[in-house]
Amino acid sequence: MSEQLKSSSNAFYVADVEEFLAAAPEVILGTIASNTTFAVDATQRDAWLGQIDVLKPALAGVRGTILFEFIVPRIGSRIDVVLIVGPTIFVIEFKVGEKNINRNDINQVWDYALDLKNFHQASHDALIVPILVATRSTHSDIALGVPYADNVFPPTKCNSDGLRHILHTAIHQLSGESLNSSIWGQAPYQPTPTIIEAAQALFAQHSVEAISRHDAGQRNLRVTSRRVEDLVDAALQNHQKMIVFVTGVPGAGKTLVGLNVATKKRDTEQPTHAVFLSGNGPLVAVLREALTRDEVVRLKRKGQKKVLKGDVGQKVKAFIQLVHHFRDEGLRDELPPADHVVIFDEAQRAWNREMASDFMRRKKKRSGFDMSEPEFLISYLNRHDDWAVVICLVGGGQEINRGEAGISAWLDAVNSKFPDWHVYVSPELTDSEYAAGHALDSLAGRANVVKDDGLHLAVSMRSFRAENVAAFVKATLDCEGVRAGEILAQMSSRYPMALTRDLTIAKKWTRSHARGTERYGLVASSSAHRLKPHAIDIRVDIDPIHWFLNGEDDTRSSFYLEDAATEFQVQGLELDWVCMTWDADLRFADSGWEYHSFVGAKWNLVRKLERQQYLRNAYRVLLTRARQGMVIFVPTGDKADATRDPAYYDSTFGYLAGMGIPVL
Repeated sequence: MSEQLKSSSNAFYVADVEEFLAAAPEVILGTIASNTTFAVDATQRDAWLGQIDVLKPALAGVRGTILFEFIVPRIGSRIDVVLIVGPTIFVIEFKVGEKNINRNDINQVWDYALDLKNFHQASHDALIVPILVATRSTHSDIALGVPYADNVFPPTKCNSDGLRHILHTAIHQLSGESLNSSIWGQAPYQPTPTIIEAAQALFAQHSVEAISRHDAGQRNLRVTSRRVEDLVDAALQNHQKMIVFVTGVPGAGKTLVGLNVATKKRDTEQPTHAVFLSGNGPLVAVLREALTRDEVVRLKRKGQKKVLKGDVGQKVKAFIQLVHHFRDEGLRDELPPADHVVIFDEAQRAWNREMASDFMRRKKKRSGFDMSEPEFLISYLNRHDDWAVVICLVGGGQEINRGEAGISAWLDAVNSKFPDWHVYVSPELTDSEYAAGHALDSLAGRANVVKDDGLHLAVSMRSFRAENVAAFVKATLDCEGVRAGEILAQMSSRYPMALTRDLTIAKKWTRSHARGTERYGLVASSSAHRLKPHAIDIRVDIDPIHWFLNGEDDTRSSFYLEDAATEFQVQGLELDWVCMTWDADLRFADSGWEYHSFVGAKWNLVRKLERQQYLRNAYRVLLTRARQGMVIFVPTGDKADATRDPAYYDSTFGYLAGMGIPVL
């Protein structure tokens, strides 16, 4: 065992198995305890001693490397024991003194194994065997299960006495090239957290480096986050007012960039007074609740007494808000906001002048209001005498509702009304997908406009198994079937996709692919009114908090595959596996896509280009929600039902199947 591995590994104790077997339990315990970052109480000490007592006889005759308390950065937890023997990584979770084996414990060790497989570089090609040891259980498995295609075995359950049998059975059964434990222990960890996990980590004051991938070249989350931080610091130091446009492909981490700025220096002596704003109500609700739940648990673990969820919730609300609430504060008086830095998530979805003015007349009784939402929000920040920064996070093809202006409204406002503001734009803002239009050309003559390569996120983090999902979806919706098929062929081995005309089969496929606590759910377009015969009613108003955060035992959660979430409820959020349903609102034809809305008792053709764009973007959102894979259900229709004529669906199914999506 190299000393370098011992000093650099992400574990509290690292040793050769022979060294571990020869050492006294108290010595091993002392090493573990000396490397902890928390107070060790009697319960924890006894648990470690219990693990050591079980492992010593179980490992007799085994040659390999053992690591105690291996840290998993993405989920902020620690694996009790990692054992490396030959080609195999054993992930062992102990429940010392437990008689019962429950689902949560099984999921825990499964999640650890999957986390190593997906995000630890030296574990990508290894055999991984998760083992749950309930020391006093009366049950012990006598054999390993059948591994999945990625060489992760389903969790094996055993008691103290059964651990030796399982380990030796696996060691003799599994063969392959032995892992180098020194290389394994020092290999980089390249996490791809969900937006919820990332928000929790950032709110807990972890750095963006700890949750970002390190394999995406120069144009990745870390580079862009640092660049935005530098611009904020420059505005403060130089007393400037600045607007910054950050672009990125779906799932690239634009929201994470914003959350990083909002949480940075939050508790320092010189906070940046930043607030993260979104017009996406479900996203704000889910993030607030997730952060509140996580912070309550974290504070209790730290020993803080009388932790009230309501108090924590108020703390969370201070830095993540609905943009409309922030806007209304600016209407109440002429004072500047408390915040100097304002981050607008999905800035292209802000209201245009017509929509904003109409809303103000009807809802706020302000008949003289004649500004777009971007113009008013910039003017609100402009009330500061010294400095201010507006950060616009811009997604391509994400406008899904009436009155959403696209990014041109921001550019028009800053060009015509705020000539002294410094403008930093991503060079990708010229792409037609970002809808900057003529407005970007009008800024060309301004001296204080800078195109900055560091402001574009080119690599998707959401679909860590295949970074080309966004490109596949774009080609599909652009009617580039051949191109979509080529991309699909490149990513199919890492990002499973399937196509079916049977919803029961689709649901079964989804459930069978999810492991541990991987979240899956049913999604549908908000215009999909003729899926009701399949028990999918998009008029049912789901609660996104329950749908995204609650567990498998809650019928309101996504796990039940009963309530379908629409593009409005899932935009900005994500699932591991998606069961997507495709109705007759968007139909493929020889001439391209045909757009329909269901009114009364029949489908009507959608002729307005703006509404067509919203419908196509709705499907873009739905098709880019899955991190690990998806199945698409296209109904067969019913000749006896004029609203579900098979012709409405057959061409779409044929188009998708023609790309090479496997048909179930």
